[in-house]
Amino acid sequence: MSSSELANALLQACQKRGIMLATAESCTGGMIIAALTDIAGSSAVVERGFITYSNEAKIDMLGVSATTLETYGAVSRETAIEMAKGALDRSRAGLTLAVTGIAGPGGGSTEKPVGLVWFCVGLGGQAVTVERKIFADKGRDFIRRETVRHALELGLRALGQSQAEGAAP
Repeated sequence: MSSSELANALLQACQKRGIMLATAESCTGGMIIAALTDIAGSSAVVERGFITYSNEAKIDMLGVSATTLETYGAVSRETAIEMAKGALDRSRAGLTLAVTGIAGPGGGSTEKPVGLVWFCVGLGGQAVTVERKIFADKGRDFIRRETVRHALELGLRALGQSQAEGAAP
């Protein structure tokens, strides 16, 4: 499925369950919320998008702990979890998608290579899915597009909806 089809399926799944959705994005810079709001009628489900590219934005907008950022870094499991929980706490959303990663072309290291992305889905007031993925270093655009796609897939999975089910009318 394309990102557009995944976004549509996720919106339908949220609407069916009567829950709002919010995103907390770092490396994608708003691409997930854009994919969702590109779809007509998304305002029935989309509550808001937090674009927290800098550490300061993560702290100010989502309440990510400065200690977490200093100890584990912006691209970490711990930061992704705090981003998802912060989006839940600071919105009316019942489902949040949080991503933080290294899209490149620079900024990677042996421990945290270009293409590393941490995902966290918040649902029902808690982090329900945390996943680490390393995308092939095929350029910044590729990594960001694949991150959007995977975040939407994780949102569908968290709602117990397969991609095929979500696409059904």
